[in-house]
Amino acid sequence: MLYDHGTYLYHIPISHFSQKMKESSSKSKQWRPFTANCCSTEDQTIFTNISRCKTSRSDFSKNTAPLSSFKRLSSSDLSGSSSIRINEDIAQSFGHDLYDFQLSELHAITQNFSSSFLLGEGGFGRVHKGYIDDKLRQGLKAQHVAVKLLDIEGLQGHSEWLAEVIFLGKLRHPNLVKLIGYCCEDEKRVLVYEFMPQGSLENHLFKRLTSLPWETRLTIAVDAAKGLSFLHGAKKPVIYGDFKTSNVLLDSDFTAKLSDFGLAKMGPEGSKSHVTTRVLGTNGYAAPEYISTGHLTAKSDVYSFGVVLLELLTGRRAMEKTRPNTEQNLVDWSKPYLSSSRRLRYIMDPRLAGQYSVKGSKEMALLALQCTSLNPKDRPRMATIVETLESIKQWMSMSTPTHGYQQVLPVTGRVGVRVFGSAGN
Repeated sequence: MLYDHGTYLYHIPISHFSQKMKESSSKSKQWRPFTANCCSTEDQTIFTNISRCKTSRSDFSKNTAPLSSFKRLSSSDLSGSSSIRINEDIAQSFGHDLYDFQLSELHAITQNFSSSFLLGEGGFGRVHKGYIDDKLRQGLKAQHVAVKLLDIEGLQGHSEWLAEVIFLGKLRHPNLVKLIGYCCEDEKRVLVYEFMPQGSLENHLFKRLTSLPWETRLTIAVDAAKGLSFLHGAKKPVIYGDFKTSNVLLDSDFTAKLSDFGLAKMGPEGSKSHVTTRVLGTNGYAAPEYISTGHLTAKSDVYSFGVVLLELLTGRRAMEKTRPNTEQNLVDWSKPYLSSSRRLRYIMDPRLAGQYSVKGSKEMALLALQCTSLNPKDRPRMATIVETLESIKQWMSMSTPTHGYQQVLPVTGRVGVRVFGSAGN
């Protein structure tokens, strides 16, 4: 994830393989070996050429077969020579779509990864702000960027780094964060993205004094839904796998874009209904069937999207251990309130101060209820979700401040409602 990583469901322990990694001549710090679970027959790494793991192709590697050059990449040998080979393979696959940055260039644009330029850190490592001038590379415009440096002791590794390169190197959409380039030098793994000035949706919902207006929340929901719908509807569908507020980034106009594709998977092929993988998502967002079976589908993303809709409605996190037991899980706590406008107002975000569309909030709540259904078959497709949210947005745009809105006083014991204009919403 680009700015923050949340709480993962499972932290996989490190198991060193019997054969020691060869030290490079420069005695540089080697990557920790991938875990045995990563290399199991159920879910290996992205790659097919891992000499220290069992020889079995994962669902990811099978489904990335069209990118034939990546078959040669190895996660077990990250010496200088292997870095050169990786760069050659990426260049062969993506051509001029991505810039191959030198580490010295990234040190320069971030002032040696200065702490004063630090934007945040997560399971991947640290993210720094940088500035690229128009003289750095021909054809690359001057701009601010976000530079994500992989922590070799972190929760994610080379496979997640390469997953982001593969997916964001090929997939382009207004609601996906743009990957500008990468760096692969010796043991260093870096990604360079467009800079998102407004940060993450998580920060705006839970970490700032000012609250997002209702209209902005709805627009963000539409944007994020379009991003997921694009992934699911691609010629070779992609399952995002880790949809949450910290992975939804906002540009200067509050346009929402999906970031962090480290856990993304190619969708099932042929007659297969799911992708089998080790459970990695984030507590509170992961679909129940994924947690229990490891079966990942597009409907798993739909469930996570429903959780984020609930966060937009209530201003509460998906999981809050500090609350009473019955209120810790947002989905479980909110469900009894979602199907009734009268009950829904009890759980609406008090920071909205009653300034929201009653009709719009009810429609969004019903949509969230469908998305978080325990039965994946009952959850709507992302394309349908986009249509529903856009219809809510369109209805709101035709309303005026004196027609179609209610100011609902925050719940402090007795609930009061002051009606402005029409009450037919």
